[in-house]
Amino acid sequence: MKAMILAAGMGTRLRPITNNTPKPIIPVGDRPLIEYLLLLLKKYGIKDIIINLHHLGEKVEKGLGDGSRWGIRIIYSREEIILGTGGGIKKAQAFLSDSAFLVINGDILIDININNLLEFHQRHGGIATMVLRENDNPDLYGSVKTDKDVRVRQILDRPACPVMDLSSYMFAGIHIIEPKIFQYIPEGQYYSVIDAYIEMLSKNEVVYGHIMKGHWSDVGTIEGYRKINDDIRRGLIKLSYL
Repeated sequence: MKAMILAAGMGTRLRPITNNTPKPIIPVGDRPLIEYLLLLLKKYGIKDIIINLHHLGEKVEKGLGDGSRWGIRIIYSREEIILGTGGGIKKAQAFLSDSAFLVINGDILIDININNLLEFHQRHGGIATMVLRENDNPDLYGSVKTDKDVRVRQILDRPACPVMDLSSYMFAGIHIIEPKIFQYIPEGQYYSVIDAYIEMLSKNEVVYGHIMKGHWSDVGTIEGYRKINDDIRRGLIKLSYL
């Protein structure tokens, strides 16, 4: 399985840290943020990785190179105009379209068993499996609602759904997606993958939610960045892939 790390964002919520340092390589503990994701993917045998770039992208390329120091292969998808999460995935279609692939946001710190996630996706089928977690801040993260079979029925309360007994979670920023998603993303323009999901749900495509256990942190805000570095210094975070 191949993977894509979404790393083209401007890092607006992390300014002024990201004024001169792109978000993927800001220091977290003793290594760049994105290195945690590379090590997670490598642990589960995912060694073909594409990273999309925009803001200060040349610094990311210089810092990571071709991935050989970690025993993986990194290629880059450079966006002259930022394309958003969906548009970025669409631009990488030629690299990703041969089978199901994993996409992970570049501004999270996460510890998840990807083998279990992949097994869940293969067993349930569907066009995608979104990793979900308990939502302690719905105003910030929005809601993803599932039925009793953990099939995703609504995202941000769309589309209208006749199923009444729904459970609410938040999207953890990692998903396994089938190539059919490319039919739902326009080419060459800014587009959110969440909008693609909402359209798919409105057309009765099957998307499942995998409820995660284990560590998850949003490192994309100043508050989150300071907290994660403090927790690492205090030895409060143990990641299975380190």
